Amino acid sequence: MMSRDRTSEKTGASQRREGVVYARVSSKEQEKEGFSIPAQLKLLRDYAAAEGIRVVEEYVDVETAKQAGRSSFGEMVDYLRQHPEVRIILVEKTDRLYRNLKDWVTLDELDLEIHFVNPSLTSPKITSRYSES
Repeated sequence: MMSRDRTSEKTGASQRREGVVYARVSSKEQEKEGFSIPAQLKLLRDYAAAEGIRVVEEYVDVETAKQAGRSSFGEMVDYLRQHPEVRIILVEKTDRLYRNLKDWVTLDELDLEIHFVNPSLTSPKITSRYSES
């Protein structure tokens, strides 16, 4: 039986960063007028490549975030619960991800690293757990 170097396995696993992409528009009209789904996906994929994050899943919703219950958002949350090794969400900006307290709390409980990738933001990375310095 061949022995394996466990140290290098652990190091490799800890260096591999995996995440999911979430894009959303509120309505079909907004998709035509605003920052479209294809534009959001391109921005998020480019950011992932630049940051060394491997995108393992992509989720898209064309519906409001004011109320909980978006279909792809729910699928994303289920995926993240089933894959604890994936702790990164890439999203254009906060209002694409959540605009209601229930969704924010749901994501906060998952202890995620959320990257808001909009180029106008000065600090794109936010973690869902807050610590005092």
